[in-house]
Amino acid sequence: MQEFDVIIVGAGPAGLRAAAKLAKGKARVLCVDKKQEIGVPKRCGEGLGLAWMNRLGIKPDKRWCLQPIYGAALYAPSGKCVEIKFNKVSGYVIERRIFEKELAKQAAQLNALIKTKCYAHSFERKNGKVIVSCTEQGIETQYSAPLVIAADGTEALAARKLGLNTAISLKDIDSGYQYEMANISFQNPNYINLFFGKEIAPRGYCWIFPKGKGHANVGIGIAAAERKTAKEYLDSFIESKPGLRNGSIIEVNAGTIPVGGFLEEMTADNLIVIGDAAHQVNPIHGGGMGIAMEAADIASEVALKALKRNDFSHSFLKQYTAEWYKTRGKNLQKLLRQRHMLEELSDDNFETLAKSISGEDVMKLAEADMVGSAKMVAKKLVRHPKLVKVMLKYLK
Repeated sequence: MQEFDVIIVGAGPAGLRAAAKLAKGKARVLCVDKKQEIGVPKRCGEGLGLAWMNRLGIKPDKRWCLQPIYGAALYAPSGKCVEIKFNKVSGYVIERRIFEKELAKQAAQLNALIKTKCYAHSFERKNGKVIVSCTEQGIETQYSAPLVIAADGTEALAARKLGLNTAISLKDIDSGYQYEMANISFQNPNYINLFFGKEIAPRGYCWIFPKGKGHANVGIGIAAAERKTAKEYLDSFIESKPGLRNGSIIEVNAGTIPVGGFLEEMTADNLIVIGDAAHQVNPIHGGGMGIAMEAADIASEVALKALKRNDFSHSFLKQYTAEWYKTRGKNLQKLLRQRHMLEELSDDNFETLAKSISGEDVMKLAEADMVGSAKMVAKKLVRHPKLVKVMLKYLK
């Protein structure tokens, strides 16, 4: 049985980022994933902000940066548009499959061992270590390490098997469905396009993320408990858009998205949880790629300290949870309050907002600037006291 310092379960952006960081710190790392190919299937709209790239030290690469983005267009139910415009590139729609393979190659070049089609299904603590049993291309294998980093997505099997409660309420889960489409046309091809409305996407939105001329990810995220499926809502949205309805569907993706339910505890003895497995996702728009990689960095620092001290207890590892909340979690908790605010708004409320606020005002909300947002609401919506009352309840 091969022994490692850390076994990472899940080779998405979070797991691969952690693998590279740990290997660079001279840890012996194994990263396993049940999929047969890194980056497939994709589970997102593939947008990655330049601010996140700068924060994480990732340089844009033309191999996977398909479309530069200069802002966002937000559409109210009537079609009224609020633009958030930047004078320079604010992010990219990427080819996530290529991006993740580049992350995997970087980790491998640092001597992390990566195995695909390797399903980690059983976890047993024994003599201060965790024995991880895998089905590896049809063969049963076992690996051992004193620390497991669970980065295996919303299923969170590794964390659950090691005794950490990752349960999430149905109200904090969105259902996502997306087509990659070709031979289409739409407004604002240099923007992220978001469409709101109870009939369009209840408790969520539809999106068009451009990937080049006549080419985009067209998707939807809605509350998982809705009576109609995400696919039904998405198909209705596409049918309503002449530039989309005759397009070709060249890829289909679907999955669940945690949009809340942040874990109070993200560690246990011999265990750290990161990414979607820890519900580390922006609750407003469901994006989590940058957040997950940032969490991987924090987890890697704690893991290297644990290796140095030979202490893999929950009492030592829990500093990861504290640091994550300090760095990112508290901000996401504010955004969760704003998500609850948006859920209370009617289509008429969205129309009022679209007529009353600017792109700069939207940015205050998106950045969880609670004080600035509250002042903006009180000033610009003074003629709509009922709407002000609802919004200020969440912006305190």
